[in-house]
Amino acid sequence: MEYVEIEVRAKSVDLAVEAAMQELGVTDREEVSVQVMTEPVKGFLGMGGQDAVVRVKRQPVRKRRSRGRGKGERNQPQTKNNKNRQQDRSKDGKNGDQRRDRQQSKPRSGGKHMRTESKVSDERPDMSLEEQATVAREFLEGLVDAFGLEGTVTTVIEDEVIIADVSGDQTEAMVGVRGAVRSAIHELTRTVLQRYSKDTARIRLDIAGYAERRRKALSIYAEQLIEQLAEEGGEIMLEPMSPADRKVIHDAAAAHDNVTSYSEGEPPRRYVVLSLTRDDSEEE
Repeated sequence: MEYVEIEVRAKSVDLAVEAAMQELGVTDREEVSVQVMTEPVKGFLGMGGQDAVVRVKRQPVRKRRSRGRGKGERNQPQTKNNKNRQQDRSKDGKNGDQRRDRQQSKPRSGGKHMRTESKVSDERPDMSLEEQATVAREFLEGLVDAFGLEGTVTTVIEDEVIIADVSGDQTEAMVGVRGAVRSAIHELTRTVLQRYSKDTARIRLDIAGYAERRRKALSIYAEQLIEQLAEEGGEIMLEPMSPADRKVIHDAAAAHDNVTSYSEGEPPRRYVVLSLTRDDSEEE
């Protein structure tokens, strides 16, 4: 008998094998042999991915021998004594299982549970700021190539902070709506540094000048709110912002002696509240 061999492509190996089994009309995984031709490769943001390719062949079904009784016992009638002996054996088996369960559940070492913890060694090296800046730059350069864009990546170190800048007219596509893609790339870069270095430095990322434009716009917006606060009094609660955006508002409020600012809420819905400082002499 000739068994059919098919080749299937899917997002993962399991999905490809499942599709092949459906096409072959097989429900048991043991009835087919699977050969992985190509492993799947995940892309970034839906780009550069590669599907898995498997070759599946249906195997001949092996006959299983039934574990029955011997020839002398096959047609032996079950007498009353045989039934009683079988019931006694089943009771003894149950009682034995219960005794074993009770013995296993009893704590050892004087009735105290012994708990051992395995220590996992951190094999990541202690990289310098310059080495981490090189890792971040190489990662961002590869990311620009993965997007199929033309751009330049530069990194500098200021006050123990890695400042990475991705410049170029085409890199505007890596910013996204309200900087959503830029924020995701920022988190990815931090994750890469944490993977290679034990003590990870802080990193600040700007793409196509978006961060600088954002800071200037927020500074102007904060000054307008502070003027409104001085005229009307009370408090002004802003919309939820990222930590970097909240810092711009706090810095703008700190430049005024009669204005204070503080953050409230839980991430990612944390926001800034602006209010006037209280004058103790006026209250008295």
